[in-house]
Amino acid sequence: MNDRVLVAGIGNIFLGDDGFGPEVMRHVAGQSLRADVRAVDYGIRGMHLAYDLLEEWHALVLVDALPNRGAPGTLHVFEADHETLSPTAGLEAHSMDPAAVFATLNALGGTAPRTIVVGCEVESTEDGMGLSEPVAATVPAAVEAINGLLAELHARAPTPAEG
Repeated sequence: MNDRVLVAGIGNIFLGDDGFGPEVMRHVAGQSLRADVRAVDYGIRGMHLAYDLLEEWHALVLVDALPNRGAPGTLHVFEADHETLSPTAGLEAHSMDPAAVFATLNALGGTAPRTIVVGCEVESTEDGMGLSEPVAATVPAAVEAINGLLAELHARAPTPAEG
């Protein structure tokens, strides 16, 4: 039975709100998590994430900044559609774009697990450290969403008969 879940925060802390994923992971890491949950702040280490995804996972929870669609600080939780991502072919050692990470994973012979994105619309990704006020205010809701997802994912984990 595989009910392992990887919670992966991604983003660049030197680009304002792009540091949303690492900031959320700082809060998640301070919690007591089940032994079958690994929570990692990958920052901008896309290749590292791709290699870790070669392991068998029931699901991936990807925590990331999302483009501003007019409502900075808005939290979105959705399942990623690996079929509609436009990955580039081959290995991409210097990119943290999720499509590039999944393309690298495919090039390494792996398959992405079910992926749920917990993302926040950014206000600014200009050079500088620290989250904008609306994005920083969303961090507790993101942590709560992750905890809810983990409970749901473990409740739906395959039984030994299902594999």
